[in-house]
Amino acid sequence: MNVELKTASVSDAEELWRMQVEGFASLLEKYQDFDMNPACETVEKTIMRLERVCGTYYFILVDGEKVGAICIREFDDGWKKLGPLFVLPAWRGKGIAQRAIRLAEDIHGVDRWMLDTIAQEPGNCHLYEKLGYRQTGTPRVVNERMTLVDYVKE
Repeated sequence: MNVELKTASVSDAEELWRMQVEGFASLLEKYQDFDMNPACETVEKTIMRLERVCGTYYFILVDGEKVGAICIREFDDGWKKLGPLFVLPAWRGKGIAQRAIRLAEDIHGVDRWMLDTIAQEPGNCHLYEKLGYRQTGTPRVVNERMTLVDYVKE
């Protein structure tokens, strides 16, 4: 299985947005986080991410097929923010997210990363910890179902 990242452009906005809605729909249903879940975002928000000068949105490809996406935002101080990141449901559990993160680190550097994820999703937390990220800061309660935790890799 060959995993690669392909830079997305504004012309890909509609496709990327539709994939994002599918990729985050199950978490939206589970956590009811309508104010912040990427499945609730508009295509205009996707366009904004694609037009951002200090960031890159990549499709995640497996053997040439688009199976997810990862967004990287870079800051002037050298820090990078990872997210959103998703893999479509049919492709989960195959190590694709792990490979995509490693590829992003190959492109953007292996240190000075930050992200947040859902504390109630142990698979997500395990993925980031396995890749050298450590939990930091104070968890933020979003609602009675969901808490966000921050991770860094220095």
